[in-house]
Amino acid sequence: MAIEDQKYVRFDHRIICKIIEHGSTVLDLGCGSGELLVLLREKKNARGQGIEVNDHAIFQCVEKGLSVFHLDLDSGLSGYPDRAFDYVILNQSLQETLHVEVVLNEALRVGRRVVVGFPNFAHIKARVQLFFRGATPVTNALPHLWYNTPNLHFLTISDFETFVSARNINVLARYFYTHDTQVIFMPNLFAMNAIFVITR
Repeated sequence: MAIEDQKYVRFDHRIICKIIEHGSTVLDLGCGSGELLVLLREKKNARGQGIEVNDHAIFQCVEKGLSVFHLDLDSGLSGYPDRAFDYVILNQSLQETLHVEVVLNEALRVGRRVVVGFPNFAHIKARVQLFFRGATPVTNALPHLWYNTPNLHFLTISDFETFVSARNINVLARYFYTHDTQVIFMPNLFAMNAIFVITR
């Protein structure tokens, strides 16, 4: 069955599965309970490892037969040599790190390509809520209240584009989406989430 037909698979995971080449080595930073690593193992024969800080999520990964290490991303990836993986994935985890630039530089060092996914704070629904309510927006992509959100940084697609351009990081591909639909027109306004493929 084609990935596109598997409606039970998260849309961002479907996009990432299309990005990853068959037989690749993958390091998933902030892998959660391992659903993406399992998908890549089954559909792309990827050899994956995960890094996660949540003990319960690590236990779930181990139950799935995954190789996962307990590590805080902000402490770096000093245990991994340069270009150790074909892909490093930072999906919905970069905005939760304390030191974004350190984490991203380490991912780019360890991986030949880095897949970065994040919620777009400039989505029209967030803008409308902020303008009319004057309160921190709550959307499908940003579902938490201001006091219990895991997000430390609220970035936009434009912010990330500026960030990588200023640091001479190459963007190989961009994917923008809302729910289960890709967004082409004015993504910084209409896309709830973004996925970038970047490299040095």
